[in-house]
Amino acid sequence: VDVKTGLSEEELVDIIGDYHAMVVRSGTQVTAAVIEAGRQLQVIGRAGVGTDNIDIEAATRRGIIVVNAPTANTIAAAEQTIALMLALARQVPQAGESLRQGRWERKKFVGVEVRNKVLGIIGLGRIGTEVAKRAQGLEMKIIAYDPYVSADHAARYDVEFMDLPSLLQQADFITLHTPLTPDTRHMINDETLAMMKPTARLINCARGGLIDEEALLRALDEGRIAGAALDVFSQEPPPPDHPLLHHPRVIVTPHLGGSTQEAQAGVARDIAEQIITVLEGRLPPHAVNAPIVSPEALETLAPYFDLAERLGRFFTQIAPGRIEQVRIVYAGELALMDTTPIKAAVVKGLLEPVIEERVKLVNAHVIAKTRGLNLIEEKHPGAEPFANILTLEITANGRERSIAGTIMRGMPHIVRVDEYWIDLIPDGHLLVCYNEDRPGMIGQVGTVLGRGDVNIAFMQVGRIVPRGRAMMVLGLDERIPDPVLEEVKAIPGLYDVTQVTL
Repeated sequence: VDVKTGLSEEELVDIIGDYHAMVVRSGTQVTAAVIEAGRQLQVIGRAGVGTDNIDIEAATRRGIIVVNAPTANTIAAAEQTIALMLALARQVPQAGESLRQGRWERKKFVGVEVRNKVLGIIGLGRIGTEVAKRAQGLEMKIIAYDPYVSADHAARYDVEFMDLPSLLQQADFITLHTPLTPDTRHMINDETLAMMKPTARLINCARGGLIDEEALLRALDEGRIAGAALDVFSQEPPPPDHPLLHHPRVIVTPHLGGSTQEAQAGVARDIAEQIITVLEGRLPPHAVNAPIVSPEALETLAPYFDLAERLGRFFTQIAPGRIEQVRIVYAGELALMDTTPIKAAVVKGLLEPVIEERVKLVNAHVIAKTRGLNLIEEKHPGAEPFANILTLEITANGRERSIAGTIMRGMPHIVRVDEYWIDLIPDGHLLVCYNEDRPGMIGQVGTVLGRGDVNIAFMQVGRIVPRGRAMMVLGLDERIPDPVLEEVKAIPGLYDVTQVTL
């Protein structure tokens, strides 16, 4: 093992050809040129989570596995959350600062106990679950909201699931543990803050963008919540004059969630173990890119990787919410092959848009299990009327739904949604509508889109019986503006309208 720090790209290119593995932190750029020069390189380890400094595509092309350590800071982040919750409850930083300034203000800093209080956890993934386990030791009642974790997973930890408004209304302490996505950005805003108790306290050790900081400041200034503890900010570091840094009912830390000696040692250990695993010819638990599939299998399976992911992403958008079970049915030649990569692609399509982990072949099963997602596979040699067909039968929000697809002319096609047979390429902007099958329905939708200057590229319709219920899918050249979409939703006879982007 050689330790070489501060190397430039040119210096790395000169020496990397002699090594089978390399470990880097965020400051080292592993470019395509470095990877191409690594003639013997088998694995690149990122001692941390982010891999923006590594050319993943170049590594994948070369068959080099890239691994990271996304779980090593789980306990550190959970403990930071508990620490901030207790400090917030007892005003520890404010009382300490007062004493350092020569004041003895015991009456001013009377706190509250956390015992018998309600802790609301938004996001019950790895860190949220560890927070729940620790809060139970403090004799708190735990409630949670997470549309992408099963109720069974929550029940195992004696956590009561509920919708977000109910959680906000009931919780004494609220802690955030969700990824930052377009759907979760500013999930704590004027509207959601108004649902909280005036005695509620908010903790964020996840992502700064989850909170609308101006809305939080207003709620604190107006006394609508009791306090906040922030380890993360929308801009990091925040400007010195940021009002939340100086608010008397806010405690702050500089993004210390994963900053413990043990977490740093855990990162090093995780990376070392995974490098050994790869060099021994086995699959590591946290590969960022997928391992190589044999050329023989790849010829048949590769198009279905894309199809499987698109089916999952399509479903997640038309039926958002908690997925409890996924039955993957392979029919035709697929049933005779190792379909593990296809299963991973399904999990990726269903979960990657709403979680932080990067779902790949080697970690799909682990992530599904962590999320309480029950995966079942069935294989049938026959696939009439297609040579191969891939079907997802999904139980979500207590309702069973299905979606099926195949490969035709080298392209992925969705051929059935629930009981409706259709034929569409799942790509670009789509408008999915369920409607009454009667004259004029398609025309009304087209008229509204035309007024909104939204161009229709194609249309597919499916129905069971004439003048019953039907489904229409419109391919669009651009995304529908929100006001136009609301006008479409208002058309009488449309039951469900969803905009899907793939």
